[in-house]
Amino acid sequence: MTMPPRDFTNFTGKPVATNERDRSIVGNRQNVFIDRDVDMPEPTAGLFFAPDSSAGQYLKFERERTRPAADLLAGVPMFAPNSCIDLGCGPGNSTELLVRRFPGAAITALDRSTDMLAAAKRRLPQVHFQQADLTVWKPDQPWDLIFANAVLQLLPNHEALFPWLASLLTPGGYLAAQMPNTLQEPAHVLMRMVAADGPWSSKLMPVAKSRRRIGTIEDYYGWLTALCGSIDLWHTTYVHPLDSTVEIVEWMLGSGLRPFLSPLEDDQRQIFLERYKAEIAGAYPSQPDGKVLLRFPTLFILARKTVSKAPLSTPE
Repeated sequence: MTMPPRDFTNFTGKPVATNERDRSIVGNRQNVFIDRDVDMPEPTAGLFFAPDSSAGQYLKFERERTRPAADLLAGVPMFAPNSCIDLGCGPGNSTELLVRRFPGAAITALDRSTDMLAAAKRRLPQVHFQQADLTVWKPDQPWDLIFANAVLQLLPNHEALFPWLASLLTPGGYLAAQMPNTLQEPAHVLMRMVAADGPWSSKLMPVAKSRRRIGTIEDYYGWLTALCGSIDLWHTTYVHPLDSTVEIVEWMLGSGLRPFLSPLEDDQRQIFLERYKAEIAGAYPSQPDGKVLLRFPTLFILARKTVSKAPLSTPE
């Protein structure tokens, strides 16, 4: 049976915003990439992860998840940093790119998850990894490169966060960040809709409402201009051909679904997943080759600090 087109709205019933004005800014890049055979580093051989671990679930799509980090790093001009920090390093896939690009730099990597850090340490035993919650992190030194791969979208108060991060750079240092801009994609909209419509709603609505939309490119440009004289911003939409809608759910289990599932008991978790799978199956039509296409819009920010200024206060 052919499914009718879905009208995706968020859980408040308001129409989904397309944010088209971001795509029309002159001088900023807008790319769409079909992710097929990408020339990316192969996953590190010999690693083993438990099927239910966050690192193992995340790394099921390692090549696809690493590509934005590689594209972000490719945008960083040639320079020789003495110190780099990888914020939200996950299982070390982004950190490995930094190690390869800057073999002479002292590299530190932070993450909140013990499971992610364990995987990262097995992968890169020579790197200094620290467990840290970025909402309360207080750095003790400036950095030549601050690299943030798909993590800052989880933090609040970007109007204070981004100037603060820029203030932590050494003069001439770079802030390089990429953030998924996916909250209005069907996989995320349906997650919030299922959360709002079930016996778990009282537990999950705070989670759904905590999902923040990132700013526009004008916002980030304005927030960074006080300290950065060189700012490059661009959007890329990656398109991942996956074998089935089950793989879309597997993708989300490694990232966006985890905060929705963790408050639930096992029986409710199973029911939630079944409902979500059914909604996803109706939202992503099969292509002529049987694949389904997962869109992944991403915002890239690359800013060079050109104004000497003491570090700003930690954002609240």
